[in-house]
Amino acid sequence: MKNSVNLSTLINQFGSESKCREYLEALRWPDMIMCPRCRSINISKIVKRHQFDCDKCRYQFSVTAGTIFNDSHLPLWKWFLCVYLLCESKNGMSANQLKRVLGVSYKTAWYLCHRVRAAMKEVNPGPLDGIVEMDDTLVGGNPKGCHWKTQNNNETIVVGIKQRNGDLRFFKAEDVKSGTLAKYIKENISEDVHVIMTDEFPSYPPAIVQAGMEDACHLTVNHHDGVYVDGDITTNGIESAFSLLKRGIIGSWHKVSAKHLPAYLDEMTFRFNNRSNPYLFRDTLMKLIEAPVLEYKKLTSDAA
Repeated sequence: MKNSVNLSTLINQFGSESKCREYLEALRWPDMIMCPRCRSINISKIVKRHQFDCDKCRYQFSVTAGTIFNDSHLPLWKWFLCVYLLCESKNGMSANQLKRVLGVSYKTAWYLCHRVRAAMKEVNPGPLDGIVEMDDTLVGGNPKGCHWKTQNNNETIVVGIKQRNGDLRFFKAEDVKSGTLAKYIKENISEDVHVIMTDEFPSYPPAIVQAGMEDACHLTVNHHDGVYVDGDITTNGIESAFSLLKRGIIGSWHKVSAKHLPAYLDEMTFRFNNRSNPYLFRDTLMKLIEAPVLEYKKLTSDAA
């Protein structure tokens, strides 16, 4: 299914449990049904219970067995609707809004959102190349007019890296010292990068050297002097991404804790990097099928 379908089409195609199960079966087993326990393909169907029976190990299972859907009492069509709404919402969607749309409790909506966000996390994405912009910002509190040096206790640093006309990365950072920035550069920017563009912040030059990219062309734009574009030199791309993130926090999520901020960053970057993907809805469902189960007690634990 393409992500460009409207809401009425989605409900028409996936408005029942059986239709959702059929679609999940096609995604999980595109060639043939396989036992999730012993991997046998000798399978019998138990029609009345929407289950399958493995003729080899006698394990009875459904399409949701071993997936994030299996430990949920929520109807599959509500899962599908949640995935669709999170894929379509450019600035994100709050648990309160999802609660009203799905007719569920706030706890259920909140947990549902976080399980979808966990699946949206991209594992080992490829390095950024070409022209790369890098910057940092503060979220939470009231950082207007402040730099990280005047960071308040309720403000969190977010480091952003964006390939021009390409993908985006966001990270919750403890600080913006050169060693911290070097780690993000080394892990996310290709050694063959053409140009790294930043503002005039003094931690960037040593960070680039520490990351082993001293041969890369490093160009800066002086924001302190009110310069934001100097010919082709600008960090406006990553600044625009920061603006999108802050609109999501202020306008949609309203309040994001430092503990859960990485999950919201994952959601925002996944949606941004798939903005031209016509199969975003399908691909997100595939990730949910493959994702490990995220327990509620882990989400609500005091551990950061």
